[in-house]
Amino acid sequence: MRAARLIKMVLLLQSRASMTAAELAAELEVSERTVTRDALALSEAGVPVFSERGRAGGYRLVGGYRTRLTGLAKDEAEALFLSGLPGALRDMGLQDAASAARLKVSAALLPSLADAPGSAARRFHLDAPGWYQEPVTPELLPAVAEAVWDDRRLSARYRRGDGEEVERELEPYGLVLKAGVWYVCARAGGSYRTYRVDRFTAVAVGGERFDRDPDFDLPVFWAERALEFARSLLRAEVVLRLTEAGARRLPYVTDRAAAEEALAGAVPEDDGRVTATLRVEDEEVAFGQLFGLGPEAEVMAPASLRTRFAEAARAAAERYR
Repeated sequence: MRAARLIKMVLLLQSRASMTAAELAAELEVSERTVTRDALALSEAGVPVFSERGRAGGYRLVGGYRTRLTGLAKDEAEALFLSGLPGALRDMGLQDAASAARLKVSAALLPSLADAPGSAARRFHLDAPGWYQEPVTPELLPAVAEAVWDDRRLSARYRRGDGEEVERELEPYGLVLKAGVWYVCARAGGSYRTYRVDRFTAVAVGGERFDRDPDFDLPVFWAERALEFARSLLRAEVVLRLTEAGARRLPYVTDRAAAEEALAGAVPEDDGRVTATLRVEDEEVAFGQLFGLGPEAEVMAPASLRTRFAEAARAAAERYR
């Protein structure tokens, strides 16, 4: 561990003009006395570490010294591509690998480019979870992530939507973070499926690796399954008569793809309104979504939903009379 710490110390000094003993101690998670001993060891090994005393003092490398010990390890290189997702890295247990990778990249940069990583971090941040919900990290996510990174088989107990728990033998191909929810895309029984990580009640990473299909494309697979899932939820239809304002607001109160499809096939009326057929989950969901359009939308069918809107409108009129 000391060798790794000495290398990290050199990389830190290479990426910055000067660092105090306190700063190095904080970065290396050791005492300032250990920093002093490590600096002496590096100097004896031929690394030109120079220390300056006083309030403006600290440690620095002399004569533009640059180490070549900046090669990325496999996990560091993989984590580097996720460095824009600090929360995701932390959830998967990869924050240390990402930190080491960023440090090596910073140390390898020319002095004129040394501020590039910090400059990018100050200008870009990805906040994956949706609004009005507190993201919860699945307890078993690090184990699932380990299996994904190493192409190892995964034995798992999974709680289905109906509450029943089932045993699954999985070949985990990839992880997806969607609106604060983690999913794993895996091959099971010869077919690819998607599982919510927070529904795993137990997982065991096997020692055996599986042969990954080189033709599997995670973004394409996810996009196709997400579209299938969204469409599978829309099992009912509602016929609407919309004003211009109602048509404009429809994509903001219901499924956007379904709204755009409905508006694309809408039939113009003589009074400036349009009649559209909208796919929805069910009448209960449709009522909650479409009620927000108020007088800009009129439900024509089904009759049961039209009746419910009429009753709600009468009740609202009575309440505000």
